[in-house]
Amino acid sequence: MSSESTPTSGIALARTYWTQIVRPLLLTRWPDIAHAAGRVGQGSDVLGLDDEISRDHDWGLRLSLFVEEDMVVPVRDLLADLLPESFAGHPTRFAFTGDASTEHHVEVRSVSGFARERLGCDPRAGLDAAEWLSISGQSALEITAGAVFTDTTGELTDLRRSLRWYPEEIWRYVVACDWSRIEEELPLLGRAGQRGDDLGSRVIAARMVDVCMHLAFLLEKQWAPYSKWRGTLLRRLHCGDQVAAPLVEVMRAASWRERQAPLVRSLDVLLRLQRSAGLPFAEPAAVAFWDRPFMQPNPCIVETLREGISSPEVLALHPGRGSIEQRSHNVAILTDAAARRALVGLRG
Repeated sequence: MSSESTPTSGIALARTYWTQIVRPLLLTRWPDIAHAAGRVGQGSDVLGLDDEISRDHDWGLRLSLFVEEDMVVPVRDLLADLLPESFAGHPTRFAFTGDASTEHHVEVRSVSGFARERLGCDPRAGLDAAEWLSISGQSALEITAGAVFTDTTGELTDLRRSLRWYPEEIWRYVVACDWSRIEEELPLLGRAGQRGDDLGSRVIAARMVDVCMHLAFLLEKQWAPYSKWRGTLLRRLHCGDQVAAPLVEVMRAASWRERQAPLVRSLDVLLRLQRSAGLPFAEPAAVAFWDRPFMQPNPCIVETLREGISSPEVLALHPGRGSIEQRSHNVAILTDAAARRALVGLRG
């Protein structure tokens, strides 16, 4: 393939790499090997969001190849020995950011090993409530997004299916937690501004905007990506423009009153979305905070959501802590499966 015909997206490039180079090498050596191939894991191309800028680092001939555990090393070694130096105008071996070693990036692993690496467990065996809460939206997308080119055993497909969405009652719980997060801080936006702390009011407003965005993903049963791509993918939700429009107003506002009003409108949109999703709701979306000129979410919304939960395991969860990304924005935690699990109380 000439450089002129090089695919313009990472997934398209990975598919061509698999079909023309990696698959023939694999099946010539092991014609009957059980395998799956695709482009999953980390990278903007997995989300279909790579562009010209993406090519300045960690972009190129990347492929996810899954085999049985005892075949991981032999397959990896075969490719290290036989892959050509380049394909479609790209080197097959290159260094990643922070790693000086130059090697191929056909990421060979077992399906269960991939699951444990990304999540700290294999969800195909079933997850308890704490394990569900340890999964960030980004870590789920690293398994469920992207593309699968072939899957001879169905294992990778089953893994992706197992993370389609939360069980119903855990879904209700995390939705309630986002409303609780807004309830905790929305009145503070006005109070800080009233006292002349405009910077503090803006910081609180920005946090509320992020929670509202996260809640929109939850209500549409879509995993939220990490911060770089959250606004981009928000716009692709069915409710995206409706939710985004007032939130943009919040971020542009010059005073606390001008921030509070569109935030309340965004809560109205989110509550309508909650009703459309078939979840319990209570109106109105926002009520006065005591006799002050500040607003807060209607406390009955959280109460109504929790009333529909019957599982003792879910009812025992702290009413406001929620999932790992509702508990922490620390990148060092969110990108580390073991750290995520530890923060929600799991061992190992």
